[in-house]
Amino acid sequence: MPDVVLPCLNEAAALPWVLSRLPDGYRAVVADNGSTDGSPAIAAAHGAVVVHAAPRGFGAAAHAGLEAATADVVCFMDADGSFDPRQLPRVAEPVLERRLDLTLGRRRPTSRSAWPVHGRVGNAVVAWRLRRTAGITVHDLGPMRAVRREALLALGLLDRRFGYPLEMMVRAAEAGWRIAEVDIDYAPRIAGGRSKVTGTVRGTARAVRDMTKVLSR
Repeated sequence: MPDVVLPCLNEAAALPWVLSRLPDGYRAVVADNGSTDGSPAIAAAHGAVVVHAAPRGFGAAAHAGLEAATADVVCFMDADGSFDPRQLPRVAEPVLERRLDLTLGRRRPTSRSAWPVHGRVGNAVVAWRLRRTAGITVHDLGPMRAVRREALLALGLLDRRFGYPLEMMVRAAEAGWRIAEVDIDYAPRIAGGRSKVTGTVRGTARAVRDMTKVLSR
């Protein structure tokens, strides 16, 4: 069964709910990126494997979690409660059954507040560029995704910031991987927190900047 990598930065409020809803057999690997709210201890108390990731950056946390994982298939998912872990099989099963090499969860907001306008626009712009430059027919950058661990490590991803998920898609396309999307519910973060990316215009701009660098390489 898959390991689930959860990049984490101050998600103490959401972790109990997220970890309690993992499907049977799915093991959580929480990659903590410098939390100051007790997130690592909470994750460990709920049965997760905890790895400390440095330097600060989404890609650094995601890659540290990937390296700590041991399952053949690895899922990635935000730890903020915006995704329901019970939907993980939607992205994992096509990879487990070897029908796809990379499955991306296409976000379908459950409410207007789940995905701010600036976040949707930034995502749409990057997805459009990805379709045009890499030939990947996708509409979302898919924060919930599944992939084979050894194959992903072999891609040699270098980005350790917000460009990591996009670099994964670009390198996978270059390698001839089978890539597709499945619909996933996208809800507001637990406890009213804000996403590090879509929660603010500044966060979205930083993410778009990092991703644009990946597309320009």
